[in-house]
Amino acid sequence: MSESQQGQVGEELVRLASADNFRDVAGDGHPTTDGGRVRRGVLFRSNELQLTDADAHTLRDLGITAVYDLRGDHEVEAHPDVPVPGATWRHLPVGGIPMDRVAALQTGEESLAAMLDVYRGFVDHPGARAAFGALLTAMATTDGPQLFHCTAGKDRTGWTAAVVLALAGVPDDVVLEDYLLTNTFSTATREKYLALIAEHLGPEKVAVYEAVMVADEAYLRTAWDAVAAAYGDLRTYVVDGLGVSPADLDALIARLRD
Repeated sequence: MSESQQGQVGEELVRLASADNFRDVAGDGHPTTDGGRVRRGVLFRSNELQLTDADAHTLRDLGITAVYDLRGDHEVEAHPDVPVPGATWRHLPVGGIPMDRVAALQTGEESLAAMLDVYRGFVDHPGARAAFGALLTAMATTDGPQLFHCTAGKDRTGWTAAVVLALAGVPDDVVLEDYLLTNTFSTATREKYLALIAEHLGPEKVAVYEAVMVADEAYLRTAWDAVAAAYGDLRTYVVDGLGVSPADLDALIARLRD
């Protein structure tokens, strides 16, 4: 499939029936601060790939060559990805909220604090930095369209997409708007899980867990602030913090820019 054909398929693909937070990282071709656009059909993002046969073959038709799974071991074991025909699968685990901490949450404030810790960890935790560095390096050096995902496609995936778009020169307000789209795309899934929480844990627990199930500007801002505090700027975070070579970083940016 040629690049132009891949782009045409990407233009037509709006949603996957079995992965509601699947989308092109470039959106409809996000603008950059120098008047350019982010190239569509290069990188895709998603929640977990519990795919129907039809959706798996839709990804095949997009030309996906690699799938990067950012979930932890227990998440992968519980819900293994459905294979995408023609794509290699690679596991690059990044930790989220520890399950014992999730179980212990009692208030919305505790949930908010836990989420802020997760986003600081994307920058501060050595294991997270190693996984994100391996991911960016792989995306820079692997041919063809590629897809990365976690469970909800919200936090680990959302941070990766935000970093990629910022590196490509997308303005901060557009990066934030793209990040928050998860709240629109995943409305049905979020409402389903909150209903289960109300049923099994009690209606009063809905307010406790709402913060865990949304993308929030405060979360993304916490990670950006951690980058600024530890590294000064995004490029230094990617090169020094994530261990991505300057050449690979430049190659990734070049792939993303029209």
